[in-house]
Amino acid sequence: MSKVLDKGITRNGTGFNGTTWNILGQVYFPKASCASTFAFETNSDPGQFVPVHIHPTQEEFILVQEGELDLKLDGEWSKAKAGDLVRMPRGIPHGYFNKSDKPARALFWVSPAGELEALFNRLHDLTDPDEVVKISAEHAVDFLPPEAND
Repeated sequence: MSKVLDKGITRNGTGFNGTTWNILGQVYFPKASCASTFAFETNSDPGQFVPVHIHPTQEEFILVQEGELDLKLDGEWSKAKAGDLVRMPRGIPHGYFNKSDKPARALFWVSPAGELEALFNRLHDLTDPDEVVKISAEHAVDFLPPEAND
């Protein structure tokens, strides 16, 4: 990660510097990275989700680009559709779920960047959810127990 933001364009359907991550079956493209922010695109097929977790040191945003996402934000369920912006202050438990029958695509970004890009590099192609949770905790992303997703 660069300390300052590199100028330029990250093209649709690609990741910054050609990077693509597969994290438990979901495809992620990093879009921009520097010390102050980290942006990435997610592509979630029906049924895919990221369980409820907390970023204790980062603000996070989601701009839904296609489809819709069901979100659990601080214990409350809501739905975000294409064009909606979701704001998640640091320390607030949140998770997102594609409960629809269509794919969803969204742009996420966190500020400051913290260790999220390094985390995604480590999670790429892992298949064990327990290992994902363990490694995430080492990078300041804390998953809540499974009942938090109900």
